[in-house]
Amino acid sequence: MAQSGEDAGAGRSVVTRFAPSPTGYLHIGGARTALFNWLFARHHGGKYLLRIEDTDRARSTEPAIEAIFDGLSWLGLEGDEPPVFQFARTPRHAEVAAQLIAQGHAYRCYLSSEELAARREQAQAERRPFRLESEWRDADSASWPGDAPYVVRIKAPREGETVIDDQVQGRVTVANAEIDDFVLLRSDGTPTYMLAVVVDDHDMGVTHVIRGDDHLNNAFRQLVIITAMGWTKPVYAHIPLIHGADGAKLSKRHGALGVDAYRDEMGVLPEALFNYLLRLGWGHGDDEIISREQAVEWFDIAHVGKGPSRFDLAKLLNLNGHYIREADDSRLAELVAPLVQGTVDADLLAHAMPILKVRAKDLHELAASAGFLFATRPLSIEDKAAALLTDDARGLLGKIAVSLAECADWTSESLEVRVKSLAEEWGLGLGKLAQPLRAALTGQTTSPGIFDVLVLLGQEESLARIVAQASLPEQV
Repeated sequence: MAQSGEDAGAGRSVVTRFAPSPTGYLHIGGARTALFNWLFARHHGGKYLLRIEDTDRARSTEPAIEAIFDGLSWLGLEGDEPPVFQFARTPRHAEVAAQLIAQGHAYRCYLSSEELAARREQAQAERRPFRLESEWRDADSASWPGDAPYVVRIKAPREGETVIDDQVQGRVTVANAEIDDFVLLRSDGTPTYMLAVVVDDHDMGVTHVIRGDDHLNNAFRQLVIITAMGWTKPVYAHIPLIHGADGAKLSKRHGALGVDAYRDEMGVLPEALFNYLLRLGWGHGDDEIISREQAVEWFDIAHVGKGPSRFDLAKLLNLNGHYIREADDSRLAELVAPLVQGTVDADLLAHAMPILKVRAKDLHELAASAGFLFATRPLSIEDKAAALLTDDARGLLGKIAVSLAECADWTSESLEVRVKSLAEEWGLGLGKLAQPLRAALTGQTTSPGIFDVLVLLGQEESLARIVAQASLPEQV
């Protein structure tokens, strides 16, 4: 049983799907899978669909479903049609299982869990691999016990091999003898993952299954069902998982795993995460900064690497810094305002963005750098900044205040000329004036350029903050 990638997709409008299980946040790896499915569909003018695989009722939750939709929406990866909920389709899954039985491709298996356990133990004792040989595989329906519990199993082929021409992994072959008669319906009548996925993909018209390579083994089992039903095989593309910087599979010990953490806790913009995930395992020459439009134009499965990608947080934040500098100032102000302590003047914050965003790598850094704009007097002074406010520095601040009070042209250029001339007049380096000025104006040792700070605060507020920390000359 072989599958050609080209033949499977030929003549059909492309339909992809992202099918997360709602047991928690939208995983960063899941977000990349969604992105690749979205891009492939967009590139080929097809459809990208969402399916919530909520058959695990004990672990599937409404908050998790909302978190997944929220994360996808934030990244701009909403489905082209309303999402499909797998659990609601349980009757359809059971219908296909019954059809497979009627066609002789599946059977009722009445072996109890105790009988199965005993056979596994025997195989282990005899040091041989366990392969289910159920006496119910070819039993006549007349021999079925009346009310005894049973599962429905597929009749897996026992000879030959199954070949998948995977669009990422290449040609992969599995001997059919390695595929067991796996369960389609449990004894309570609920479908297993294997059956539900195949039925849903078929009914949704999915042509290309793009997912993590941890599902590659599942594909061989799912093809047994697809072939038995006589359905068209999808094109498979199993993409490698994301690893941490140490090469191990990405886990909680590597840091944030959920998309919401990158947005809320780390202050990453959606376009930055979009761009970073795109380049995590896929490339277009040496291009690093890739817009959504370029991504749609350039994306193809052929250039997805076979090896795992390593997640590099520093690289993501550098990319985020680029997108912050490119972002609209009003939009940034709207995102940053809730992160700034105190009452925020939205217009002032937007006006300050061209200056504030130059060095910021995330929205929290941006908020921290904007904090001085909205601080109230008496200003809270950090310890390191307070150490700069020596008696000599306070005396200099007093003299600076007198000079700046006479400044009629309150622009960064004019202020720079004035302060530099004071430094030359007093035989001091500019830093000897700028450092205590920064401490007095912002309460910190780091800030945007000191002349930009003076302009953003305005003359009245700037002088009030300087005077509050200054030792004023006697004539003032």
